[in-house]
Amino acid sequence: MTKENADYLVIDRLHKHYGQVRAIDDMSLSIPRGEFLTLLGPSGSGKTTLLMAIAGFVKPTSGTIRLQNEDITGLPPEKRDLGVVFQGYALFPHMTVAENVAFPLEVRRIPKAEANRLVEASLETVQLTQFASRKPAQLSGGQQQRVALARALVFSPPLILLDEPLSALDRQLRSQLQDELKQLHRRLGVSVVNVTHDQDEALSMSTLIAVINHGKIIQLGTPTEIYERPQTEFVATFLGRSNIIEAEVLARDATGRTTLRAGGHTFSGLAHDNCSVGSRVPVSLRPEKLRISDPTKGSDGVRGTIQDVTYHGSMIQMLVTTDLGTLRVEEQPWAIEISPAAGASVSVSWPEGTAVTVTRDSPAT
Repeated sequence: MTKENADYLVIDRLHKHYGQVRAIDDMSLSIPRGEFLTLLGPSGSGKTTLLMAIAGFVKPTSGTIRLQNEDITGLPPEKRDLGVVFQGYALFPHMTVAENVAFPLEVRRIPKAEANRLVEASLETVQLTQFASRKPAQLSGGQQQRVALARALVFSPPLILLDEPLSALDRQLRSQLQDELKQLHRRLGVSVVNVTHDQDEALSMSTLIAVINHGKIIQLGTPTEIYERPQTEFVATFLGRSNIIEAEVLARDATGRTTLRAGGHTFSGLAHDNCSVGSRVPVSLRPEKLRISDPTKGSDGVRGTIQDVTYHGSMIQMLVTTDLGTLRVEEQPWAIEISPAAGASVSVSWPEGTAVTVTRDSPAT
């Protein structure tokens, strides 16, 4: 990978202040070409402000934004030549599908014959060729989303920005379009920055995820890295669910591997920076990694009592009171070894390597 590709989109020490409110607080990241980056965080975290700063609709207080080695921080939106798909799609109701898709080409004064070719190719990409002559009001929400995407792609922009484009759709259609967007990204290799608060969307569509809170990037990584190895309590509990256990450090070797103890249970070989013997650190255990079994059959897990059972179709959620605290356990109904019921005594266990130490959140987070 060349340096140009490695530093395709660079956010460098970016700040955006509204009075005393720091919507973006010293954000920096560098994204290679062709990535599908999702900015994930709760409402008010700063993710949309960052997207709008990249688009040019928000002027940063300080810092720089570079795309393909060009500083675009001071450029107006129309000079950045980016494809943007908004949450409401922003289609022109009086124009046909083809006319909506052609609009960016008209603005760029592309010759009619070439524009027609590009529109046809873009509609074919999103499988809407047969709807070219319809008006937006004659389309479903999913079809309108495809039109907005075709319009963003038609002039081959260097970067596509997606501002929660699927949030207004029902669950089934949203899942379908997530798959379509993922396949489209793979096929075209276009660089994408997507904003969402939907965790499933972020995990299923992205090649990279930036978890954002209080104007800061808390963790940047692949979906697998973010989910399986969260670095902080916030990431562990915001992206999916997690049991957070307070454990005491019993020992720490030269490589940073620690031995921890909580509620009479020992965790061995967990990595954690900046901790000392006798200190307490949080340990994250994902609910779906835990298993319950009959404690009378010699299990070496943690003993506990089921407090509550909730059926979710493909998954049964159990709250189990243990010496480690109340643990949330999620198992598929056909995989549970015993019949779960409130008041039942169980043993809770998990595979080696499942537990992960995380950094305790600061008061601001």
